[in-house]
Amino acid sequence: MRITIYTRNNCIQCHATKRAMESRGFDFEMVNLDQHPEMADTLREQGFRQLPVVIAGDTRWSGFRPDMINRLRPDAIAAHA
Repeated sequence: MRITIYTRNNCIQCHATKRAMESRGFDFEMVNLDQHPEMADTLREQGFRQLPVVIAGDTRWSGFRPDMINRLRPDAIAAHA
């Protein structure tokens, strides 16, 4: 599954999401909206109003959501409990 995290510089929730993904062993791509401002309009058109935006297959959310990160791979909960 491909995971993309849309972020900005100095975004606390973005950094927390990145750390949570790394600690669970996920591979992901980061797209920094400070470097790619055209993507901000695309995300707004999709209804997102805060960062980070995480797109993992058909699963999408915004903000720091450890509950959603854990749902991406249920065995990660037991392995990191």
